[in-house]
Amino acid sequence: MTTSEKDPVLVVLQLSGGNDYLNTVVPYSDSLYYDYRPSVRITEDRVLRLDDKVGLHPSMRPIEQMYAQGDVAIVHGVGYENSPRSHFRSMDIWHTCEPDTLGTEGWLGRVVRELDPDKENVATAVSLGSTLFRALSAPDVPVACVDNLDSYGLLTSISDERRREKLLERYKQLYAPAIGNGPVMDFLSRTGLESLKGADILKVAPERYSSSIEYADNAIARKLKAIAQVHLAGLGARIFYCDHGSFDTHSNQMGAHAKLWRDISTGIQDFFDDLREHDAADNVVMLVFSEFGRRTQDNGSGTDHGAAGPSFIIGDRVKGGQYNDYPSTKPDDLEQGDLVPNNDFRGVYSTLLEDWMGLDATPIVNGTFEKPAFL
Repeated sequence: MTTSEKDPVLVVLQLSGGNDYLNTVVPYSDSLYYDYRPSVRITEDRVLRLDDKVGLHPSMRPIEQMYAQGDVAIVHGVGYENSPRSHFRSMDIWHTCEPDTLGTEGWLGRVVRELDPDKENVATAVSLGSTLFRALSAPDVPVACVDNLDSYGLLTSISDERRREKLLERYKQLYAPAIGNGPVMDFLSRTGLESLKGADILKVAPERYSSSIEYADNAIARKLKAIAQVHLAGLGARIFYCDHGSFDTHSNQMGAHAKLWRDISTGIQDFFDDLREHDAADNVVMLVFSEFGRRTQDNGSGTDHGAAGPSFIIGDRVKGGQYNDYPSTKPDDLEQGDLVPNNDFRGVYSTLLEDWMGLDATPIVNGTFEKPAFL
């Protein structure tokens, strides 16, 4: 846990769509990789080598530089047993920590309830995007939702009835299949409308912000800049959540995947440079994850849904390096043609919760799991 007096802050960046593990953390010394990937592969001469076995995608140079500084931990083989290879179901499992049933509470919603049980700060958690992420949702847990901080494009503006109704309809569509219309409306009346009030607080953040860092003009850079603005404004936010994608690269993967990681890598570097410029990086840790990896065998121009993937944990307090073993690529060790997870994602969460946020992870992740020691 952080040794400063500042409250620890967690930023979660979700790579929506299923990021390709093999072309992100490339096992360049493994001949099977090239056998599996005749078309969709990173040639050995382009890999950003981390050691004599694996390296990063060439678009990830900023991440590679941060790794060399000891600020990036890579956790291999993250996932869970019996992956359904469905975007919706897999993401739901990551969001709720409920692999065997359809969960109704997000893991970070439970975290916010622990951090602020009396709801003294409706901006304890901030969701950056077009809707509230499942990971943050829980009854009686308000979350400040913002779409575009720079233009005050707040989903939660009480005066904008049309946008408010659109958000509420998204809530209904999200929860009705799981818990029924009655509980949905009750959830909305008790939690949704309260959350609508939270984002107005965030309007002061751009006014208080000044920085020499020039972020790129792309979606993820704008989100990370907004997170930096809110963090630097001192509004007491402890949890930030955003996403980027789509990583669902069934076709034309090479160019799309390169651009996705180029935008993310530069955005993350700018974000931490911005915080360091303001002496505000020492209490921030970022988790980067995707709902699953992709198949070991390419399909000619892309890759299909897989299972195991990597998680990245980034920040000044992180113990950089690689954790866990890269899953075996041997044909007999694959499952349905995919790398098999050998590190439960709830163990990654548990390290963040207990060793960073100072919370008991067991009731939040629904069990006890092996914790990689990246903090």
